[in-house]
Amino acid sequence: MARLMWSLHAYQIIVPDEQLDLFACQKEHVHAVNRQLELGSQADRTLCGSLLPAQPHWQTLERKLLRTKHFCPQCREIIQAQRKHAKPGWQTA
Repeated sequence: MARLMWSLHAYQIIVPDEQLDLFACQKEHVHAVNRQLELGSQADRTLCGSLLPAQPHWQTLERKLLRTKHFCPQCREIIQAQRKHAKPGWQTA
């Protein structure tokens, strides 16, 4: 099946709950993580480097959430940078 090289499907967000204040960051932001964790990366951290909660609740990332003020600005910048560096065209999988 052919798919775009870059898409929001590559990320998940952490649904805020009581754990988020203890582990991720002290601000009320929604953080993103790579959907498929890679070997050699810090699997216990968000895109911006914040710690993940012990038992995170995941949700898919939708474009409208990416644009809200509650979305972590650092995670947004990383996603936008990855999008700009993605190879154009289609990938077969």
